[in-house]
Amino acid sequence: MRKSGACRIVVSIVLAGLGLVGGAQSFAGDMSFFVTSAGSGKGADLGGLEGADRMCRTLAGAAGAGGRTWRAYLSTQGPGAVNARDRIGSGPWANAKGVVIAKDLAELHGANNLNKQTALTEKGEVVNGRGDTPNMHDILTGSQSDGTAFGVDADRTCANWTSSGAGAAMVGHSDRTGLDESVPMKSWNSSHPSRGPGGGCSQDDLISTGGAGLLYCFAAD
Repeated sequence: MRKSGACRIVVSIVLAGLGLVGGAQSFAGDMSFFVTSAGSGKGADLGGLEGADRMCRTLAGAAGAGGRTWRAYLSTQGPGAVNARDRIGSGPWANAKGVVIAKDLAELHGANNLNKQTALTEKGEVVNGRGDTPNMHDILTGSQSDGTAFGVDADRTCANWTSSGAGAAMVGHSDRTGLDESVPMKSWNSSHPSRGPGGGCSQDDLISTGGAGLLYCFAAD
């Protein structure tokens, strides 16, 4: 019996060393990318970039990955417009299970490793995608496919992430799946604008097109 117990202890130590004990949290300290497990609850009103970054920091801290410079992957429009790609550092970025989703900005906006199985929450959980109930794959970005901001011709950031009424937010599909096989439908960061009877930026509007007001968060350091 003592020998059996000792063997179990050795096996547990080996598995812990390999990151196979404790699930996703085994890699929490090395996590540098996640999809938020929850939104603001106010649609696309995130309290601006500052409020969005705070959401990323709070969720990362709760998952054991605090102490890093967490930024939301969001662009803004108008004077002093901000590009999402300029906010998130240079990579590489890994999810809660230690899987690298992109080694640098070029790969992130090119042939990255983002899909339903790798675009995990800070808890290491898969985000509901097309075909799941409810579908939550619409992730707020306000960005063009190269990670840059839109011009001012049309609102694509719900008034720079301060509106839960009229406006629109560009979203990407975390599962890289949409209504057809077109490039936008397979885009992780620039699939289509939000819309809905509440004006386009409310929580109900985001839900109606397959979202929940979730964000991509990256460690910029």
